[in-house]
Amino acid sequence: MNFTAIQRYASNCGLLLLPALLWNIALADRLPPVFSPAEFWREIPGPLATAENGLRIAVFALPFFMPLDLSTPASKRALLLYAAGMLVYFGSWLALILFPASRWSVSALGFAAPAYTPFLWLLGIALLGRRLFWGAFYRWWMYLFLALAFLAIHISHTALVYARNQ
Repeated sequence: MNFTAIQRYASNCGLLLLPALLWNIALADRLPPVFSPAEFWREIPGPLATAENGLRIAVFALPFFMPLDLSTPASKRALLLYAAGMLVYFGSWLALILFPASRWSVSALGFAAPAYTPFLWLLGIALLGRRLFWGAFYRWWMYLFLALAFLAIHISHTALVYARNQ
């Protein structure tokens, strides 16, 4: 494999996951204690946990097989949607970290915001990932479907944690 081929595969939509992953690694321990892994995963039904983790793997692995092409006006709009979504996602964390006792943070909507706000940046990735590196049948909405299934389960998980702590 020559340098050009390596460069081609290195420019993939998976790179867009890195800000969220790094954010989670850097700040997860600053969230309120209910978000600690031991508490967040306590009493979660096995099938829900298995589905959530399986879909998480699919949603976070597939973009690494999608070329990142920013040459069209539509892709530039998708990148803006992704960036706006990432800012909203970061803001949802900051509200919980900086103002954990606020009306927003203790409300169901505020508590679950880190679970549902990824919709925006995942939609941006879906719109950017129009194809795979190889010629397999693929459409952007397939990734969006996986992302929506993951988010539905992740939001359900978060709702169970919220209800358990009320």
